Amino acid sequence: MKKISAFKKLILIISICLPNYLLAQKAKPNWQNLDLKTDSVFGISTEKTYNELLKNKKHTTVLVAVIDGGVDINHEDLKSIIWNNPREVAADNKDNDKNGYIDDMHGWDFIGSAKGDVNFDNLEITRLVRQYKNKFAAMDTTKLTGKNQTDFEEYRKLRTELADQTQKAQAAYDKYSKINDQLTAFLTKLNNQNPDVNTINNYQTQNDDEAYIKRILLANLGNYASVTAFRNQAVAAAIKHYKEQLDYHYNLNFDPRSIVGDNYANINERNYGNNDVTGPDADHGSHVAGIIGAVRDNNLGISGVANDVRIMSVRTVPNGDERDKDVANAIRYAAANGAKVINMSFGKPYSYNKKAVDDAVKFAMSKDVLIVHAAGNDNKNTDVEYNFPTRKYLDGNEAKAWIEIGASDLKDDKTLKAYFSNYGKKAVDVFAPGVAIYSTVPGSAYADHSGTSMASPVVAGLAALIRSYYPKLTALQVKDIIMKSAIKIDHDVTIKDDTTERSVPFSDICVSGGVVNAYNALKLAATY
Repeated sequence: MKKISAFKKLILIISICLPNYLLAQKAKPNWQNLDLKTDSVFGISTEKTYNELLKNKKHTTVLVAVIDGGVDINHEDLKSIIWNNPREVAADNKDNDKNGYIDDMHGWDFIGSAKGDVNFDNLEITRLVRQYKNKFAAMDTTKLTGKNQTDFEEYRKLRTELADQTQKAQAAYDKYSKINDQLTAFLTKLNNQNPDVNTINNYQTQNDDEAYIKRILLANLGNYASVTAFRNQAVAAAIKHYKEQLDYHYNLNFDPRSIVGDNYANINERNYGNNDVTGPDADHGSHVAGIIGAVRDNNLGISGVANDVRIMSVRTVPNGDERDKDVANAIRYAAANGAKVINMSFGKPYSYNKKAVDDAVKFAMSKDVLIVHAAGNDNKNTDVEYNFPTRKYLDGNEAKAWIEIGASDLKDDKTLKAYFSNYGKKAVDVFAPGVAIYSTVPGSAYADHSGTSMASPVVAGLAALIRSYYPKLTALQVKDIIMKSAIKIDHDVTIKDDTTERSVPFSDICVSGGVVNAYNALKLAATY
């Protein structure tokens, strides 16, 4: 899925088509944990739950695996909740617990090795096109039959789609580069690199380019601290984003897998990687970890949903699409090493080896693990469009202890469904806050991010909270509680497609027809 939190917040610029998933709203910190009635924002009533239901109650520590791009294990608000493998001896270069992973003190990195760590990778569509291209390079494609013919038709479809996406990225990159050049010329003409609104407003433009940049600046400066901030956070960020797409995501000539050093064709290979659970870019995973369980009583930063967790970081997701082999191994690692909740804030429209992931999910189900998965940020109906991994196996059965999460917004009105969130009457189970969520980022810092990537850990935190106070409950019971206790929405919400806007009942966009609520969930859990 497109990972909203990987980019700085941008707002719509006049005459510029910024990606919708880069938009965000302003909201007060911790709104996801507040209560609709008392605080006028549609949080999940976490604070009310602690104040009214959980005081002086016993609780046990729950291990939550964050399968993501890495977690800053030294963050001031996370370091005390990072999992320490009790069966491993730090830095002795031995596999003390005999689990196949040397010095895995805090988790594991499946996209690294002694050579270093993968940062950027292709999208799955790019890898599939490259694979098919190699397959058909020496074949006479006019004489194909059977599976070869089917594969070739799929290759042609994917190749066309990849070319279209590449062309759009190139056009956007060129557009923002031109805007940056126009902005440079405009500021040079003003002889002021950081003019205020009055200076810009009073300037008499001399040509269409200047008039265009003036309109953009005046339309946006109210949302940024200065022209410099706007240039860095909007224009430069967009250029960087599209440059990365062109250089890495869509580039058929880029393949970083040699860094990992595994036999990529061997889907059964499990003992590869390294123990660097932070990696080169832990922004997304750190943000997710903080939402789940950032320390609540240390007078620092933020308050996670759960108050007694340990975070296991399983680094699997690069800047690009995660690979099925790594996802399967990450799920197996987490489940085998004691995680009772797994958060997976990632997804993609194509799967290279779904069976491998299915088998790993089945293993997690056998270990009584609840898997919490983000529904995706493409504003798509996942009843009809894929967002892998999915709970439905290739054999037609489903992972029962799997909960799929859409993102909700702050207000209890037609905008409650976050504009970017995927949805599905059958595919998405429930919604949770996912817009402008303030949480931990590397370097003991904090930031707002938006996405179903943020909604999923809200629910993972709630699942951990339930399992902490009611440890005898099974994963399936915890899911049942979360679903049954969701606040039902009795009004329509807006779904905006590319060219149309329509209103639909909330019950049409998810199974439960509601938004998760911790207060209701903990009250219900007490009755099981």
